[in-house]
Amino acid sequence: MSAVEEVRDTVTAFPARAMAASLNRAEPFHDATPLPPLWHWLHALKLYPLAEAGVDGHQALGHFLPDLGLPRRMWAGGRFTFHRPLEVGAEVVRRSQVSKVEQKEGRSGPIAFVTVAHRWSDASGLLIDEEQDIVYRRADAPPGATQPAPGDETLSRTMSAGPVLLFRYSALTFNGHRIHYDRNFCAVEGYDGLVVHGPLLATLLLDLLRIEGGRLPKTFAFRAMAPVTADTPFALCARIEGDSARLWVRRQDGIQAMDATATLT
Repeated sequence: MSAVEEVRDTVTAFPARAMAASLNRAEPFHDATPLPPLWHWLHALKLYPLAEAGVDGHQALGHFLPDLGLPRRMWAGGRFTFHRPLEVGAEVVRRSQVSKVEQKEGRSGPIAFVTVAHRWSDASGLLIDEEQDIVYRRADAPPGATQPAPGDETLSRTMSAGPVLLFRYSALTFNGHRIHYDRNFCAVEGYDGLVVHGPLLATLLLDLLRIEGGRLPKTFAFRAMAPVTADTPFALCARIEGDSARLWVRRQDGIQAMDATATLT
């Protein structure tokens, strides 16, 4: 087990207001307003000096995340238990630790998965239990296999994410990964355009569930399956059955970009 990283923060209203404005909504956020699910990612951010940034814009490997000799890394998925929401005005702490490292040989060569456990709390106790899966790949790794997305959704919203939204989300989450704003770097890594953040897609899925579905999650798990590029339409989809939901992102070409499940309040 690695050392525990601890970040403390005060939940101010500005990041949530900025996120809502970036999604073209005027939701009010004042003291004691609960944040929507996954908007906790706007707070308790790990700040590192620019001198520690790696070639890809992330903090260089070896500071917190292990260096496994595989330079390409992306957020592959995550799992969450929502005990209570973060509220505007609260003092929160995020404690994080690398909990698992798994190295294997895939179809396209060596690959590794690193799991980071996060526990969010405030003065009243536990808020969120979170596990984040990060995939490491070699620099010249080819694109992964794709599969068609389901078509039996009962809730959906079609949208696209342009460069300005990607820029704003990167800024709000202190995410320096160059695939979200540097087209030349995207081409080097084999993408045909700027890449929409996986966490943003996951946030939008729960946004669909909250706004169109009128439901909030108790638990949530998501897995990134294929990239979505900027300015390309995609559909946020959900199928609610009782107190559970299946959610997914379907690209314009019918490919499934994300798969997710939730249990509901």
